[in-house]
Amino acid sequence: PDVFRVERAGLADMAGIYRVCLLTADAGGDASALYPDPDLPGHVYAGPYLAQGDGTQLVVVDDEGIAGYVVSTDDTATFATWAEEHWWPPLRERYPRSDEDSAAGRIIRTIHQPAGPPAELLAGYPAHFHIDLLERIRGSGLGRTLLERLFGELRERGVPGVHMGVDGGNTNAIGFYEHLGFRTLQHEPWGVTMGMSLR
Repeated sequence: PDVFRVERAGLADMAGIYRVCLLTADAGGDASALYPDPDLPGHVYAGPYLAQGDGTQLVVVDDEGIAGYVVSTDDTATFATWAEEHWWPPLRERYPRSDEDSAAGRIIRTIHQPAGPPAELLAGYPAHFHIDLLERIRGSGLGRTLLERLFGELRERGVPGVHMGVDGGNTNAIGFYEHLGFRTLQHEPWGVTMGMSLR
């Protein structure tokens, strides 16, 4: 629909992107009840990409504000090094390590011990991304629009491949990414890591 606009995202969009991240963090649904601190999902899945500024960062905007986004990095290994030096340390001070078996506890453990794919996977698929859309724009084709723009820009920058993670229970998303050309690279306790060659 022409009421929606795809725009470059920057630090000024962080609050709106964090809101979308929270409202989609429960398997695509509203996770507000799961996080006493509503910023927690955004701190992991959105904020560092905007702060580092590498890759392609895009938002979908309408009259109500930001309704979706894609954030990415061209080089996961370089991004991880940057985050370890600049992004995680202040968050680790703010959120002490937690053994609590809850959504918030799991996010906090990720802040303290972020996990990434093995180096052999990154050799072929160095880029990765996160994408979230609010309910009001799902089914509009805007998710595909965001991803096609991302993949086009990755190719222009010479990135050979891209990967991302999908919850194992989200069979619709897995099917969607397979249709785009992704394949399963490895199985995880939480789901699958999928990748696509951009060559």
